[in-house]
Amino acid sequence: MTITIYDVAREANVSMATVSRVVNGNQNVKPATRQKVLAVIERLDYRPNAVARGLASKKTKTVGVIIPDISNVFYAELVRGIEDIATMYRYNIILTNSDQQEDKEVQLLSTLLSKQVDGVVMMSDEISPEMLHEMKRASVPIVLAGTVETSNSFPSVNIEYHDAAVDAVNRLIKNGHTRIAFVSGSIDSTITRLYNLSGYEKALNDAGIEIDADLIVGVNNTYDDGLVAWEQLRELKDPPTAFFAGNDEIAIGLIHGAQDNGLRVPEDIEVISFENSKLTRMVRPQLTSVVLPLYDIGAVSMRLLTKHMNKENIEEDTVILPYWIEERKSVK
Repeated sequence: MTITIYDVAREANVSMATVSRVVNGNQNVKPATRQKVLAVIERLDYRPNAVARGLASKKTKTVGVIIPDISNVFYAELVRGIEDIATMYRYNIILTNSDQQEDKEVQLLSTLLSKQVDGVVMMSDEISPEMLHEMKRASVPIVLAGTVETSNSFPSVNIEYHDAAVDAVNRLIKNGHTRIAFVSGSIDSTITRLYNLSGYEKALNDAGIEIDADLIVGVNNTYDDGLVAWEQLRELKDPPTAFFAGNDEIAIGLIHGAQDNGLRVPEDIEVISFENSKLTRMVRPQLTSVVLPLYDIGAVSMRLLTKHMNKENIEEDTVILPYWIEERKSVK
């Protein structure tokens, strides 16, 4: 049998309003009364009904989070940043996984809204027109984390992806490479197409290096696809001597593919990644990487969402965080 606030009030011989004040941490309750109510709550194992409280206050203190792939360490660090700030501001999160499927993203957003969440943090490689339409119809604030929506219709937290890609490729050009491969997730995704790939091309153009379409490979964002990309590129008549990888898993796949074929990193080939997750320190040689401040992107996204949910003053809805290249051992 479910214990209700009425049961607690009757057992403690106080009003339901008094029980409510105790549960919500209101200090306007006599210490003796508070202790009596808390003792009854513990004895009856009373748990406030969050749904009922949400209906009364029109706030559930719950935030929905949509991520593309819960198994990817990239998103784990982002979510940790979100969760830490959510806890600080006393919000619970509902974490959902879209499997990088556009239809599922739309379904998940609808499900979260039906659960009366107060806001949503959204991460996606590519926001489809249908998803954008549903986001604009939503009655709660939505913040994009590590996600680009070209019309800038929603608050977002990112880095300067284009500049970061230019710097990464220039790092390889500086070491004398002219055959530099670009291996990333879907070339059609917004960040890859408009920023990372364009940055790669700009760096080559500025250095007077001809762009070779055979050196541009789109794969899934996995270790295994990094291995596949290595096999594809090593078969070229003039294979690359350096690689700019769209994430750490791909980069590690490239490194292991090269090592399996008797090549040394960085003596024979050099690899730089875009992400800087904890995986960069687990591989040997350790991986040089553009630092995408994953935890900070999640934390700042959640803080920006709390400002919108609480109608606080907001100076800037488009937040750009700093990046840098963490030098390790996969580049000379």
